[in-house]
Amino acid sequence: MSFLPGNGQERTEGEGRVEQAEAQGVDAVQDAAAFLAAIVESSDDAIVSKSLSGIITTWNKAAERLFGYTAEEAVGRPVTLIIPDDRLDEEPSILARIQAGDRVKHFETVRRRKDGTLIDISLTISPIRARSGAIIGASKIARDISERKRAAEHQALLLREMRHRVKNAFAITGSIISLAAHAAETPKELAAQVRGKLLALSRAHEITFRESAGNEVFQEKPATLFDLLANILAPYEIHGERQWRLSGDNPEVGAEQLTNLALLLHEFATNAAKYGSLSVAAGRLEISATVREGVLDLHWVEKNGPRLPEDCGHESGFGSRLEQTVGQSLRAEISRDWQPHGLAIRLIVPAEMLAAD
Repeated sequence: MSFLPGNGQERTEGEGRVEQAEAQGVDAVQDAAAFLAAIVESSDDAIVSKSLSGIITTWNKAAERLFGYTAEEAVGRPVTLIIPDDRLDEEPSILARIQAGDRVKHFETVRRRKDGTLIDISLTISPIRARSGAIIGASKIARDISERKRAAEHQALLLREMRHRVKNAFAITGSIISLAAHAAETPKELAAQVRGKLLALSRAHEITFRESAGNEVFQEKPATLFDLLANILAPYEIHGERQWRLSGDNPEVGAEQLTNLALLLHEFATNAAKYGSLSVAAGRLEISATVREGVLDLHWVEKNGPRLPEDCGHESGFGSRLEQTVGQSLRAEISRDWQPHGLAIRLIVPAEMLAAD
């Protein structure tokens, strides 16, 4: 038996142990509550609690960062504070599910920050119960998914663009084969013509993509007229020295007309390699471009090439057929001048056609 200090009352050792255990239990509960509060406060996700009437009761630091309101500004106010007007019907539905004891998982919606900007968030909402088991409120965990949504939308856009391009590529390939079949005299010649055009298209489209980064499927970059010409003319170098020179304006070429322009310029280069200045070591090619008053004016001038045949202005093969088809798509004007030093081509294209995406 022992005595309580100071008042002379007796107590048993068992009673002392019970009181000590109770005190330790209270301390443990307080420690657990403090630990839980620390976790909530340090969480990267916004954690908010509210009453069944929709009044905010707690608001952690992440909620301050996400929504822009301090805890002092938010606690005690209706949760509709952060709900856009066109989403107000969501709150009664959520409260009804919580009162029924349901848990709402990964509900994607939109909320409004203090500055008025809208953010995409994912919500997980759970009932808060009293010790008796009665539901007295709800806790919300909100995660900002704006970046994820933007990335998904961008990826979907790129995939749509890829499908569009693949569809166009098949259509153009069919046209190339059809045109070549009319002009080629042997299967070998047909294969060579088709292979050359497809390689030109491959090089043209390759310059419009950069290396993938992060979780991007691919990234597109602008292609310019000189990028396109440099890729098409790259094979025509002798010991690392170019037979060609580019000068003047260098407009960007949109994805919509990149293929058509690549086919047309490849046709010019192929003919120059067969019959013109790119067919001999001394040959040179000067290409200048000017964009003025909404029009691209491109001059393709061959020099020091072999003597051209007298009837070279009356060709009716694959090249001229392709030029007619592609020229119509570009709304282009193409003229030729067979000069003593070589062929001069003038290509005029509305600038709005080049920029089309």
